[in-house]
Amino acid sequence: MIHGMTINLLTKRQISTDAFNQPVYAYRIEEVDDVLVAQPTAQERADELNLSGRMIEFTLGIPKGDTHDWEDQIVEFFGHKFKTFGIPEQGIEANIPLRWHKKVKCERYE
Repeated sequence: MIHGMTINLLTKRQISTDAFNQPVYAYRIEEVDDVLVAQPTAQERADELNLSGRMIEFTLGIPKGDTHDWEDQIVEFFGHKFKTFGIPEQGIEANIPLRWHKKVKCERYE
């Protein structure tokens, strides 16, 4: 049986603005259970590098029913920080037989 792992999602919210009228954010760590973590194929890495100039390190499979925002977020797993990028690919929950329905790409952040 396939099992996901628990990852930390650093959600940000704007708390104020600085002297240059730029937003200042505070981060909150939220644990997300049952997330699949997979390495992309060499072809997926090459395609993404050619299209966007970004190197995919991992692809995350997000469980059904999750309501977090996954665009441009910071995630922690395996002792490192990664940043999600791109628009998550999402399927129709009722038409997908497994427990995951979203695919999110990550690049190394540190």
